[in-house]
Amino acid sequence: MSLIKDDLSLYLTHEEIQNVVVELANRIEADYAGKELIWICPLRGSIHFIADIVRCIHLPQQVEFVQLKSLSKGGAITIQKDISTEIKGKHVLVAEEIIDSGRGLSFLIRHLEASRPASLKVVTLLDKPARRDLPLRADYIGRVIEDRFVVGYGMDYEELGRNYKDIHYLKN
Repeated sequence: MSLIKDDLSLYLTHEEIQNVVVELANRIEADYAGKELIWICPLRGSIHFIADIVRCIHLPQQVEFVQLKSLSKGGAITIQKDISTEIKGKHVLVAEEIIDSGRGLSFLIRHLEASRPASLKVVTLLDKPARRDLPLRADYIGRVIEDRFVVGYGMDYEELGRNYKDIHYLKN
């Protein structure tokens, strides 16, 4: 299936996304002044968001990547690629482009907490609480969105549309 612009309606322009990223970065930089950060980027969707937000923060920071796999819808979650940096006693931020059901993120948080970081917080560009399966709330939220499917800025539909610089709602 090819994803074409006729299948989409604009939600956030690239400029609006960048404004949200800067707002989040400013809050994080103020909250963590003088501290070193370790960012965790769940692959693949968060890659655009992490790239933009770390460039806006002028603190010492590292970026690690993790990849989770859900064995089936609603099934067990496993780690395909884990982080390689020691996070014990460190300030850790997980960057999500969107929080939907929260199942994968909840699994990741439990996994990271086992390493006993000094702090562990979640930053999300978009939060879709209507889809939440678990009681989970991000510490830094860019925008709360309605229960609609979004594409672009790392988010995909059947692996298509991740490269779009704007975020679009998928039409029925």
